[in-house]
Amino acid sequence: MRKRQGELSALTLPASVEGAAGTAGAAKAPGAHPGGGAVGVGRAHAKAIVLGEHAVVYGAPALALPVPQLTVTARARRSSHPGDGDGLSFTVPGSAPRAVVDRACHGLRRLVGAFRERTGVHDGSPLEVCLDGGIPPGRGLGSSAANSRAVVLALAGLFGRELSEDMAFDLVQTAENVTHGRASGVDAMTVGASAPLLFRAGRARPLAVGCDGVFIVADSGTAGGTKEAGELLRAGFGRRAGAREAFVRRAARLAGRAARALAEGRDAELGTQLTHYHELMRDAGLSTGRIDALVHAALAAGSHGAKITGGGLGGCVLALASPRAAGRVTQRLLEAGAVGAWAVPLERGRRP
Repeated sequence: MRKRQGELSALTLPASVEGAAGTAGAAKAPGAHPGGGAVGVGRAHAKAIVLGEHAVVYGAPALALPVPQLTVTARARRSSHPGDGDGLSFTVPGSAPRAVVDRACHGLRRLVGAFRERTGVHDGSPLEVCLDGGIPPGRGLGSSAANSRAVVLALAGLFGRELSEDMAFDLVQTAENVTHGRASGVDAMTVGASAPLLFRAGRARPLAVGCDGVFIVADSGTAGGTKEAGELLRAGFGRRAGAREAFVRRAARLAGRAARALAEGRDAELGTQLTHYHELMRDAGLSTGRIDALVHAALAAGSHGAKITGGGLGGCVLALASPRAAGRVTQRLLEAGAVGAWAVPLERGRRP
């Protein structure tokens, strides 16, 4: 089983997350100290959507899972070099396609400008920002939101600013709206959360967890496209009267059943809702043959359920298995073509 561990910062949920302790206070970025420092450091982690992709934009609930096994670290420092004409220089290690990197950097540049404006940093010094992490880009795992959150916290550390979680969320959304178009906010919240979240109508709350299963995130090796998938879905809605309402109604029903199953410890029922949501996404044209093959492999190996996770048209598969079956399911996913897999155990007994 391939897993990548990383150090997590102590982050609280935004004030818009109901029932979370300390949400009214400010969170100091890792590495921050009065007056700022030579290097600011920020960290964030990946996420996976359990149910609710796309429908959440239209008011349906979504369930989201933090994936702390995949992290990103940002380091920000003042630079003696002018950068790319705007005083900013980004280093993004990895093998992401150039178009993905360019879009992400464009969003991060907007974020830095918004940070300066919101926090009153007007020294005009060139900045160098280096991102280092193991979140595959374009896979629906929230890599752009995690990068943005890590950069926000690194800048806060560099300039000695304390940010409320609401401000941190707003800044991350600035970049997310550039990268993805109409961003729901799910990614921006979940990459800083420590528990599964139920998200609806711009607000989120931690979910009760009565299950002891293991979520397995399997990377298909092909990038998805949230913005492109959203456009494809809207085009489909426009061709058939009532299609959007039917999609959202079905998605909301599945998400509600899943949240209840998660709270009540009914792992098999939770898995069933995952599989049904995959069918909804597939019927909308948002899955691929490679993704469908991985879903089939997970089900054949004895998982409770499996689905595409993220915007669609590629990306990752999310499967739910019992602790005993998790290793077997992971192995079958890798044999079926997944290029990586990470296990995310549920913490039974967690209450909001």
